[in-house]
Amino acid sequence: MKRIKINIALLVIGIIMISSCKKDYLTRPPLTGITTDNFYKSGSDLRLATATLYAQPWATWNNFPLLGMGDIMSGNMLQPYNGDLVQLTTFSITPQNGTLTSAWQSFYNVIGHCNINLKAINTKMPDSVSVKSKTGAIGEIRFIRATSYLYLAQLWGAVPIIEDNDKLIANPLVPRHKLEDVYKFIINDLRYAVANLPRTDQPGRVTTWSAQGMLAKVYLSRAGLNQKGSRNQSDLDSAAYYAGNVCKTSGLSLLPNYYNLFRTQYNDNSESLFAYQWAPGVGYGQGNAIQAQFAPSGSLVTGGGGWGGAIGPTIDLANQYTTQDSVRRKATFMLTGDKYPELNAAGGGYTATGVNVKKHVVGTAADNNSPTMDLWSSIEHNAVLRLADVYLIYAEALLGNNASTTNADALMYFNQVRSRAGVDVVTQLTPDIIMKERRIELAFEGQYWFDLVRLSYYDPNKAISIISKQITPTKDAVPYIPRSQFSYDPATGVKTASANSLIITPPSINTFTLPIPANEQTADPKLLEAPVPYY
Repeated sequence: MKRIKINIALLVIGIIMISSCKKDYLTRPPLTGITTDNFYKSGSDLRLATATLYAQPWATWNNFPLLGMGDIMSGNMLQPYNGDLVQLTTFSITPQNGTLTSAWQSFYNVIGHCNINLKAINTKMPDSVSVKSKTGAIGEIRFIRATSYLYLAQLWGAVPIIEDNDKLIANPLVPRHKLEDVYKFIINDLRYAVANLPRTDQPGRVTTWSAQGMLAKVYLSRAGLNQKGSRNQSDLDSAAYYAGNVCKTSGLSLLPNYYNLFRTQYNDNSESLFAYQWAPGVGYGQGNAIQAQFAPSGSLVTGGGGWGGAIGPTIDLANQYTTQDSVRRKATFMLTGDKYPELNAAGGGYTATGVNVKKHVVGTAADNNSPTMDLWSSIEHNAVLRLADVYLIYAEALLGNNASTTNADALMYFNQVRSRAGVDVVTQLTPDIIMKERRIELAFEGQYWFDLVRLSYYDPNKAISIISKQITPTKDAVPYIPRSQFSYDPATGVKTASANSLIITPPSINTFTLPIPANEQTADPKLLEAPVPYY
């Protein structure tokens, strides 16, 4: 846990770096004399302090692990040359894996920032600041802390729960806590956020609807924990309750055009419940560098770069899309010959020369009317939680442990997602239909691996089977492994799988829990001991 201890000192730096968000309400404070003793003096100070939690602390997670773990590990995407990412593809992940380490450190960096803010609010804030301002700020912080712990829980299972950074500094050797206690901690944070966040706020800020949507996802995940073949009905009911509140009473609606969800002109749209608030020109390691890593050409990125030529969708993912599902497909990945007029617009647009990632590739500074945007600072506010996700959560919670359902609410909200994409509605829902829809709707948003983890809690054989089918050669005339990249011939519409010499370890239940990073094991040997209760 040494990394957590080091990062505690970054709070004041985080406050100074408030320009990592571009909203007017995040005006930069003075750069001199800021301490936790003299900063937290007003409601405006609170808004500035919480604003820092929406961007920079998440940078090392966002810039590679987000898609590496969420989409490469799950078989949506392949990068066959980067050693760390190859480990994620082949399930040969070692504790020395750099992507693994970056993710762990980023999450505890976020948690450390949250804990310092919470302590400062509770101990430094004068009585002149209204209770509403205090509880609202605490709600934001606890929402963000809960989100970070949810990632940790779904990737590593039992992890240390840290609420007090001072105690960690005094005793950096801490144990892991039982997974059921981690989920209880997450739920407690989110229930507070639900009760204390406003119904509306300035775009980019989380609201009670954000918290209720995230809480629904947490209950849906916990419903399968330690279950065999079915899920806990009480947790399913809670998931349906909170998701249903968002669907029916929030007044929010899906953005009409799916493609626009991933264009910067539509940042923080009505569908966005929680998104990272990136800004341009903030320097390496501080902003959104996801485009630099995944864009297939330097012509699409200001300042050169664009190292995504070797990264693309798997043929297994591509085969999930019907011909009718062209809007979501084109917004998610490029096929040879696809034209994107908004990319390199001044040069007449961009025509894809291969099969590559499109989602998160938003173009140059000129394309986005953002003069200071550079290679390392895309201004896309990529969403962590969207309304469409909550619609699908609601449908899944209503389906519950049934083999199928024709529940009117489940079908209505599920079909709104499909109708927006221009595909035919369905008249019945099954677990497989919902899982496939989530995979397509949320592809390349770092979600699919967590759907598989949630499934593994109560039906590990099904989760293992899904991955096993990705690594089993087909019986076609030209066999291929579905977890392979492919080429596309626009003249014939034929997809041809590329050769794949990767040796993929057959999945098991252990596949769904990652090893603790080596440097964390060395710094805190207690992490290798059996988890203990927190409550």
